[in-house]
Amino acid sequence: MTFPLQRTRNWLLPAALLMTLSACTTTTQQGATGIKRQQLLLLPANQVDAMALESYQAELTKARGKNSLNTDKANLERIRRIADRLIPQVAVFRQDASGWKWEVNLETRNELNAYCSPGGKIMFFTGIINQLKLTDDEIAAIMGHEMAHALREHGRERMSQAYAQQTGLGLLGAITGMSASTGQMVQVAAQLALTLPHSRGQESEADIMGLELLARAGFNPNATVSLWQKMAQATGGGQGSFTSTHPSSNERIANLQAAIPKVMPLYEQARRQPAPTRMMVPRTAAR
Repeated sequence: MTFPLQRTRNWLLPAALLMTLSACTTTTQQGATGIKRQQLLLLPANQVDAMALESYQAELTKARGKNSLNTDKANLERIRRIADRLIPQVAVFRQDASGWKWEVNLETRNELNAYCSPGGKIMFFTGIINQLKLTDDEIAAIMGHEMAHALREHGRERMSQAYAQQTGLGLLGAITGMSASTGQMVQVAAQLALTLPHSRGQESEADIMGLELLARAGFNPNATVSLWQKMAQATGGGQGSFTSTHPSSNERIANLQAAIPKVMPLYEQARRQPAPTRMMVPRTAAR
């Protein structure tokens, strides 16, 4: 059965709107800091996780080929110990994340960068630890921030936003006689999401949720401020690898300072009653 052009337009656009509205949800519980923004999540989580894992494994393979993966044993063990304290706190925001296959690796690379891929794959570069002379609390601040991006599925959200734009073009193509496959649109969405920086809202969420994670793990929340002060000094206010998608600013520091009183009771409680030490990260991963 064929539809006249006007009827096709009238049917496709409401369908696209319905698809978008039905995909608005939130990935996490509020926690003590109250993050509850609705998110556009059009793409299945398992699809996004599979694409992210493929990219992450390619990075590991490349680093192994250069003999630069996990060669700094002291700092590797250090960041894994910090992760062992942070990971148990993720259940506050989402129970399923406790069951992710968390992994922490360290690449010897003179770059101010770190990230956490969807599904809990954490990578640090030695440059950010050594050049900034990071304390354990400051490493926890970076790690908590990156873990928060994964918990909130910000990568999936960016891909969904890009996919929605591509879908709109696809619907327009259907109206005008052009077409694009779903697979092509997903690939374009992934490429766009990987090249675009996090939005201001996503960065703010990662800052505040990461702040709560490190406080619950018994790391000093004030380290978030000293971290960004060090970052600003190291980059001269410019754009390094880490700051290109994680802009340091007076506004960001001010927002963290305003949020610290909310999580200080959690930090003080964690210091009074530290949780039993548990090895959460496999020590044999990706050597």
